[in-house]
Amino acid sequence: MDISTRKSQTTEGDGPPATGTAHGTPDATRPDPAPRDEPAPGSAATPDTTPDATPDTAPAPVKPAPRPGATATAPGTATRRGDRVFLGLSRGSGILLLAVMAAIAVFLSYRAALAISEDRANFLTTFEWDPNSPEPVFGIAVLAFGTVVSSVIAMAVAVPVAVAIALFLTHYAPRRLSGPIAYVVDLLAAVPSIVYGLWGALVLVPHMNGLFGWLDTYLGWTGILAWQGGAPRSMLTVGILLAIMILPVITNVSREVFRQVPRAHEEAALALGATRWEVIRMSVLPFGRSGVISASMLGLGRALGETMAVATVLSPSFDIQASLLDPGGGTFAQNIASKFGEANEQGRDALIASGLVLFVITLLVNGAARLIIARRKEYSGANA
Repeated sequence: MDISTRKSQTTEGDGPPATGTAHGTPDATRPDPAPRDEPAPGSAATPDTTPDATPDTAPAPVKPAPRPGATATAPGTATRRGDRVFLGLSRGSGILLLAVMAAIAVFLSYRAALAISEDRANFLTTFEWDPNSPEPVFGIAVLAFGTVVSSVIAMAVAVPVAVAIALFLTHYAPRRLSGPIAYVVDLLAAVPSIVYGLWGALVLVPHMNGLFGWLDTYLGWTGILAWQGGAPRSMLTVGILLAIMILPVITNVSREVFRQVPRAHEEAALALGATRWEVIRMSVLPFGRSGVISASMLGLGRALGETMAVATVLSPSFDIQASLLDPGGGTFAQNIASKFGEANEQGRDALIASGLVLFVITLLVNGAARLIIARRKEYSGANA
């Protein structure tokens, strides 16, 4: 036996068979391992279709099992008993509100139609109020003029002052001072109107002589601010009293609106070098414009319907004075309160007809406010 045969036997007995000879040449007796499937040059690779090569996919969401006794409902409907009860109460409240408004409108329209059919004069332009006579003559010209004028005066005085107070409380006053002032303003909103009326008759009216004299001296040439020296129970006095009454309402709502201004808006304006007034003018007032308009409409609604305070201060008469400083005039609410006790059936229908006009004026004012707010939604809190 030669040396090469002996080495081959020794190797087979000592361990696994060698893959080649001592000189590194391949062993022809062992088969080569199976080659991998590689694409030939220039050919497209065949995708691997084994399960491990599939992409990972998110598991489908598992729907929760329905509660025992629950029934399938369409999207947007209540599924639980509490939800169904709340939905029914909310929907019923909205329907009830519409029904009440419709009932008021029908009642006022019916009684007003009865009164106007018996009127011997033009209901819209007559400067007289005598519905209790056998030949009733009455009109709302003086009442409409007095209601609108006194409310406009009140708004012209109250809105700027209320906005200034709200800005002071939210952006200028220190915290220990803004709290007590806001509390006092809130208390003014709770004062009854008859208390305002008594204060106006006993305190405000006697102290209006100086103001009326000053206005007559310097602005009497305009005609609308001329004073003949009578008692200052005029439309201007009524407007100032109404301004004091609606001031807390406008101030409170405006203050809460100004507090909702995003802090980022103010800080951005300050970072650009704006002063505090410029921050208010460019960031605060545009943001709160819709809220201030809403607050003003709330105050206007109270001014239009105020009764006892106006009846206590005003010296009524059915004529329209050229000057706001002369006594006379009247409002819808004041006339209804002062004439209702002595009115007969026809007179009460006439007062209800005047109330219908006030109702329509209030609806028109609210509708105009909604239109103004809708046009200014491009810079509102929802877009901040």
